Amino acid sequence: MLFRRFATPRPAVPRHAAGDCPCCDPAMAGRREVIAAGLGLLACAAVPGSARAVTLPPVRSIKVERSYTEDSFEGVYFRDGRYDREALHKLDWVFRDLSAAEVTPMDPRLFDVLSAVAGRLDAAEAFVISSGYRTPEHNARNVRRAGGASAVSLHMSGMAADFRLPGRDPYGVARTAAQMQVGGVGLYRREGFVHLDCGPPRRW
Repeated sequence: MLFRRFATPRPAVPRHAAGDCPCCDPAMAGRREVIAAGLGLLACAAVPGSARAVTLPPVRSIKVERSYTEDSFEGVYFRDGRYDREALHKLDWVFRDLSAAEVTPMDPRLFDVLSAVAGRLDAAEAFVISSGYRTPEHNARNVRRAGGASAVSLHMSGMAADFRLPGRDPYGVARTAAQMQVGGVGLYRREGFVHLDCGPPRRW
């Protein structure tokens, strides 16, 4: 996997920013698909598994903010049958690993999952992202620190995000996403965040 490195100062990230979600069973997740730029996809084909029953609109947008930084994205990332490269690059930056100041191409299907859930919730709020991409080194630290963390987390493949939706009950958000069967859904009620990924539908 190729990484784009940025020579930016490493921000101080609180311990809970890592998410520490014991997600992403490798036997279920498989390897990340590489989606070629300019590839036209059917409106419902970008969301995995049984989520194909969820019809995605021909124009897709998303609204996200990053915890601990002022980074955000609001706008269209898919139109005319293809993902917008510039929008994806901006989203990659928002979802970067803050502890390593490192960016990787995120799996665009993750944005489809988030967009579909926001649409079902009729949410105008931004997803506040606490954890997106994680470097293998970052993930290994999580495993050492928290025994339940997965050594093969989908966060390392740019396929997962931990977030909160201001003003929304995390349980209600997770329940709605689980009912939609759009991917992996984890509820961390004590920590106040929800995990979503674009792997096979499952819940914890």
